[in-house]
Amino acid sequence: MNEAIINSKKAVVSEIAEKMKNAQSTVVVEYRGLTVAEVTKLRRELRAENVDFKVYKNSLAQRAAVEAGADDLAKDLIGPNAIAFGDDAVAPARVLAKFAKEHEALVLKSGIVEGKVVALDTIQKLATLPNREGMIAKFMGCLQSPVRKFACAVNAVKEQKESAEA
Repeated sequence: MNEAIINSKKAVVSEIAEKMKNAQSTVVVEYRGLTVAEVTKLRRELRAENVDFKVYKNSLAQRAAVEAGADDLAKDLIGPNAIAFGDDAVAPARVLAKFAKEHEALVLKSGIVEGKVVALDTIQKLATLPNREGMIAKFMGCLQSPVRKFACAVNAVKEQKESAEA
């Protein structure tokens, strides 16, 4: 094989491995049966969530998975696959699962979440979570709830004392 071809393939393997290591979440999907229009729509939805979605040659992706320390992911890299890389741990799973509900041809397989290879059931559980901003809003609501209840209790005591004095 030509030395230039080997070097270009090594560069692609390194690129995929780096993306797998640096992404908060990586999801592998099979896209067999999707039309070009459907794939374009999916890419647009993923891009809106800042998710990188690419199709790589399986042999290169398998080598990259091994290089990234995700040996278990290599077994799912069979057939026409695409890989979604996200900075948010939830975004790729949420967008892909939503799209898979509407289009049965898209099949979620497995992925990597925060450096650990996870199975399909974990990906589906992640898909039910809100995005980062939504989680922060829920957390802030939980923090405000006890303070609000305390303020209401203090106000009720104040009103009770005022009505007793009157």
